[in-house]
Amino acid sequence: MKLSNKYIAFASVALLMASCDLDKFPEGDYISEEQKEDIINGRPNLITAEVNAMAAKLNTFGTISDDATTYHNDYGIPAVSMILESGGQDLVALVNGYNWFRTSQNYSDRVYDSSSDELIWKTFYNHLKAANNVLKLIAADTEDSSLKVYRGQALAARAYDYLNLVQIYQFTYAGHENSLAVPIVTETMTDEDMQNNPRATVQQVYDQIMSDLNTAADLLTGYDNGSNKDQIDEAVVYGLRARANLLMQKWADAAKDAERAIAGGTPQTLAQVSTPTFNSASASSWLWGVMITPDNDVVQTGIINWPSHLCSFTGNGYTSGVPDGYRKVNSALYDLIPETDIRKQWFLSPDNKSSLIDNEQIEGTSIVEYFGLTPYVNTKFGAYQSIFGNTTNASDWPLMRVEEMYLIKAEALGKTNGAATLVEFMKKRYTTVPTEMIIQSLSDKDYQTLILDERRREFFAEGMRWQDIKRTNRLELLETLNGRTHLMYYPIPQAEIDMAGTDAYPQNPGYAGAKENE
Repeated sequence: MKLSNKYIAFASVALLMASCDLDKFPEGDYISEEQKEDIINGRPNLITAEVNAMAAKLNTFGTISDDATTYHNDYGIPAVSMILESGGQDLVALVNGYNWFRTSQNYSDRVYDSSSDELIWKTFYNHLKAANNVLKLIAADTEDSSLKVYRGQALAARAYDYLNLVQIYQFTYAGHENSLAVPIVTETMTDEDMQNNPRATVQQVYDQIMSDLNTAADLLTGYDNGSNKDQIDEAVVYGLRARANLLMQKWADAAKDAERAIAGGTPQTLAQVSTPTFNSASASSWLWGVMITPDNDVVQTGIINWPSHLCSFTGNGYTSGVPDGYRKVNSALYDLIPETDIRKQWFLSPDNKSSLIDNEQIEGTSIVEYFGLTPYVNTKFGAYQSIFGNTTNASDWPLMRVEEMYLIKAEALGKTNGAATLVEFMKKRYTTVPTEMIIQSLSDKDYQTLILDERRREFFAEGMRWQDIKRTNRLELLETLNGRTHLMYYPIPQAEIDMAGTDAYPQNPGYAGAKENE
């Protein structure tokens, strides 16, 4: 089954938007600003459908695949996470034809015509367009409580997209505020605006992010997504703002926002992460996630989904049907994990042991033998419904967990004020935890390294490592870069440059087509 990509590229959005102060419905009807709420009141399912479409865009098959070529890494945000994590060098697999992320692992996807580059760009701009579609339908001054929630969710979703795009296509914020990032697309832009829309600077993109999040925070005050973890609520907005403030090195604001986000969840306990998990949005620690059902398009593909590539216990995928297809941890990271840390057991030891699965069997055969597992294979991610060998790949994907907020707060507060928060988090993962005094005795650099290591262990394969190294300017931690610093951002896809022109979209320095003075 193949789905066509309706939103081919950012530049083509101009064709979908009306001029002046008119908006255009997907059906082709034009409406004025004054008519919006009247139409929504008469068609209440319309706005709900658009909001649901926004969530669905995070997990979709067919963004870059077509009838001629099917890419098996084409399944939305979880695929983008694996692309980025592979570049962080902790998530590894054999570099062979069955490893659809091999080009990210060795940085050969840093070319202007790579499918990975195209997937990243289109995934976020497709989701961004869906958010803009919601915003076009709802007046900014609406007094309807439900519409306020929808508008807040759309603004936060758009901020999420820009926060990812600005990190991927440019260096981090500090010191690069005036560097070119990505074009800004809003719901109010006219055809003329769209046709004359060059890459914005890093500062301009962050200004848009913070504006969207500040408004979203007001609109979503008191809103809790409950069990609907694919919906953005107040805690998620604060979590996104905590991420942005951390990137901008606004430490006090980052810590304050992280604290607010912490109120939205509870870290998973030591016992809860002592079994393969991270497969269900019902977990207490998940603030936001991609919720996937068995009838979802990516599940129906069979193997074009994240469990196929990442879960070691699925009954249907590359990790079950392809020799040496398992995703492993870099041995350097494995060696970095203390024996008192449960996360050591998220991977098979050199002698093929892990307390998470040592006592598990299928049909009387040990899990290790049944699946043919080898040293350093990850045991972190459980199969759908935590059933070993389940052939349905409908596992949810985490977009934000409360554990991240603890670590943002600890980092932002610094060792003197942040040690207590760090210890509180570590109690959920270690059997023996260092004291606050020991942590406070570290140098500032060693404290930062400890935070990075904790993030490295906790969020293995969730797409954060590469970005963490960038934002902290610790490029020395990626040994295989060999001084090729331009590989720390992606090139602008050539297809986008061809449509917009090199004046609007100059290529990033270090890549083919880049001007010497850029």
